[in-house]
Amino acid sequence: MIERAPFGATGQESSRTIFGGAALWIDDVAKADRTLDVLLQHEVNHIDTAASYGESERMVGRWMGRHRDRFFLATKTGERTYEKAKDEFHRSLERLRADHVDLLQMHCLIDPDEWSQAMAAGGALDALVEAREAGLTRFLGVTGHGLNAPTMHRRSLERFPFDSILVPYNAPLMRLPDYAASFEALIGLCRERDVAVQTIKAIARRPKPEGAEGYTTWYEPLMAQEDIDRAVSWVLRRPGVFLNTAGDVDLLPRVLDAAARYDPGAALPEEEMDEWMESREMSPIFPAPFE
Repeated sequence: MIERAPFGATGQESSRTIFGGAALWIDDVAKADRTLDVLLQHEVNHIDTAASYGESERMVGRWMGRHRDRFFLATKTGERTYEKAKDEFHRSLERLRADHVDLLQMHCLIDPDEWSQAMAAGGALDALVEAREAGLTRFLGVTGHGLNAPTMHRRSLERFPFDSILVPYNAPLMRLPDYAASFEALIGLCRERDVAVQTIKAIARRPKPEGAEGYTTWYEPLMAQEDIDRAVSWVLRRPGVFLNTAGDVDLLPRVLDAAARYDPGAALPEEEMDEWMESREMSPIFPAPFE
C-alpha cells in the first residue's frame, strides 16, 4: 500500500502518490476504466485533473457516481479573469458530474503579467474565493511549471493563504543552484504555514526528442522499472511532499508500483544519484525562466 500523509492543514490524509489526470487526455473509456482499476488496486485516494486536460474531466466524471467518496478530487482553471474562471469551473463541475470539488487550483500561474491579472480585483482569485464561499470547493491552490514556479508560488502565498501548491521537483532540476535555492525557500514557507506540497515531473529524463514515440508526456520519461523506482524513491524520501503521477496511462502502474515498494532506507546517496543521472543522460526539461 502507498503511504498516506496529511495534505497540509486540510485534514485530508492523501496517498503520497496522487493520480495526475493529464494521463486521461484522450476520450478512451476502456483505458479510463483500466486506469480506475489500477488506482483502486493501489488505494490511491486523490485525483488531480484540470479543465485543459482534454477529455480527462469527463473520463474522471464517469467514476464519480460510484466512487466520489473514495477520492479527494482536485481540478484547475487556467483562466485569469473572474468571469472566465467562474464559467470554466462550472463547466468542470458538469464534466466531473460533481456538485463540488475538494480543491480548486489556479493552473500554471507563473507569468508575472498573468499573475497580476489573476490576483487583481476582478481576477480569477475572486472566482475561486466565491466558489469556496458557495461550497463548490473546500480548498484553494496554485500550480506552476517552469524554473520560476517556486519563486512565483512564494509570491502567491504572500498574496493569499492558499491551501496547496504544485511545483516541479526531480533530481536534475535540483542540481541547478538557483532552482534548488528557490525551491528550498518555497518548501520552508510551506512548512511554516502548513501548505500542502505537490510535486510533478518525478520521472522526467530529459526534453522530448523530435519525433519521439511510445509515451504521451511532453518530455521524455524514464521507462525502465528500475529507473522509475530510483526517481520515485528520490522524491518520496523528502518528508511531507506528494508525487503527482506522469501524464501517461501506460507508465502509471510502474510509478504506483514503485511508490508501493518505496523503502526510505534504500535511497541512493547523492553522489551515486549523480552517477546514475549521468549514465541515463538526464537533464532539466525546462527552458530558461521568465524574466
